[in-house]
Amino acid sequence: MARDRIGEVMEAATSEFTVQRCRLYEAPAVGSLVLCGERVPVYGVVCDATTQSIDRGRVAVPRGMDAASEADVLRSNPQLDRLLCARFRAVAVGFQEGGAVWRYPPLIAPRLYSFVRECDSAEIREFSSSHEHLQTLLDASTGGVTDFVVAAFLRQVSTAYPDARAYLLSAGKVLALALREQVPRLSRILASAG
Repeated sequence: MARDRIGEVMEAATSEFTVQRCRLYEAPAVGSLVLCGERVPVYGVVCDATTQSIDRGRVAVPRGMDAASEADVLRSNPQLDRLLCARFRAVAVGFQEGGAVWRYPPLIAPRLYSFVRECDSAEIREFSSSHEHLQTLLDASTGGVTDFVVAAFLRQVSTAYPDARAYLLSAGKVLALALREQVPRLSRILASAG
């Protein structure tokens, strides 16, 4: 997993984890499925990304007053790679244990400094072959995950299938049942998912 690593877990709970990226400005897209840890690998859906100062007491200051492009700013200030960091937050939606994939939050939080990587198409298809995790993602909206994240996840996952439309229809049926009393919310998610 080390060669595919995109970051390390910096904060963890059973419901979500925060990852610091290895490279500045290269966070996975919102809705991406990631996997962290080795002992009990945890699946997460990226729901938020930030770029900030490593020292939370310091703020970024403008550096491009005389620069012709953004690339010039970075070339003129090579220290920015060490002063800034990119982080993303992921909702825990499943885990692996005993050779099986479980599609609900783990019973223990991922370990700090666990390596994190994006899931490949085969892993995405395996995880999303059942829609049990969608309820977890819908319930996470109370913790700041928006319906846009649910829709982005569905769009991302559908690209791993040969028939993206069939996957979206299948997921849409599950969402329709889960959100049968929230028709406007269901409509927003489905319209944004494509």
